Amino acid sequence: MNQNKIIKGRGAQVEVPNRFFELHHEKRPDFLEFCNREGESPGNNKTVYSPVFPKTILNKVDSPDLGFMYSMNPYQGCEHGCIYCYARNSHEYWGYGPGLDFERRILFKKEAPILLERVLKRKNWKAYPIVLSGNTDCYQPVERELELTKQCLEVFLKYKHPVSIITKNVLILRDLEILKALNRDQLLSVSVSITTLSEKTRRILEPRTASLKKRLETVKVLSSSGIPVNVMMAPIIPSINSHEILPLAKLVSEHGAQSITHSIVRLNGAIGSVFEDWIKTAIPDRADKVLNQIKSCHGGTLNESRFGKRMRGEGKIAEHINGLIKLAKNKYFKDKDMPTLNCNLHEPCKSGQLKLF
Repeated sequence: MNQNKIIKGRGAQVEVPNRFFELHHEKRPDFLEFCNREGESPGNNKTVYSPVFPKTILNKVDSPDLGFMYSMNPYQGCEHGCIYCYARNSHEYWGYGPGLDFERRILFKKEAPILLERVLKRKNWKAYPIVLSGNTDCYQPVERELELTKQCLEVFLKYKHPVSIITKNVLILRDLEILKALNRDQLLSVSVSITTLSEKTRRILEPRTASLKKRLETVKVLSSSGIPVNVMMAPIIPSINSHEILPLAKLVSEHGAQSITHSIVRLNGAIGSVFEDWIKTAIPDRADKVLNQIKSCHGGTLNESRFGKRMRGEGKIAEHINGLIKLAKNKYFKDKDMPTLNCNLHEPCKSGQLKLF
């Protein structure tokens, strides 16, 4: 790895212009050379947090590849900085770039708990599991201060509404008592994202996420509390973490995970150029090999949008990865499964009065 070029604590190493904007800023080579001579930084690497005030909070999910219908995201952009994150493209809709902007300009929806409660109180709303973090992590670092996710969970508990959480941050354990209360009525499932057994890989792939040790502890604490936990081995990247499937599956099973799910990396939109720049900087000796193997899983391109193909890929390498996942499930999760969430308790809670009949 070329440490001199790496922007510490960040996944993306470039500022990518927003495709919807006609004009964009560019750091010229002579300016960068001047900064290098003077020992100055060419940019500010601090994270900026800004409130936004959307009128709605739920997203309707139409993809047949995903197992949920609604998602909500208290935050846009994510300081975790995972280089492969598909959510990077969505930052362009907020007026920012999918590269460093995605990690350094975090938008928070200050009224998320209020907007959620309005939805759950609607007379025509029928309970269906809502996924927290369908796009960006609801337990990213700023949640420690803002507690928007915690407030939303309190709303779910108040209205006895099912919720699923996806995260890779141990901060979820702060809300363990709320999670236990939701789980008592079978209103909760949690997915913890664990992509690698190597801390070295984790630090460059997901620079501001919790360590493997802490994520395994999170799985263990949640499962020991009776909370159903799925581990997301996503994405699997050929020649980076694809060789870890079986040992990782064994380890998370031993820590109490009820199931595993996976996807093969796909680099749609601007993510392809962000990832390509990153891997040539961070892992130059493997860059071409990894990029070519990703392409071989998606018909010769880094992009993949076809339903039924985009999550699992195709070709020999994809078949090998999917086969290893199937073997891991049979070997370590044969008698385990995630429960169906309870959608029957919410209706009487809208008015606060139980129905007689």
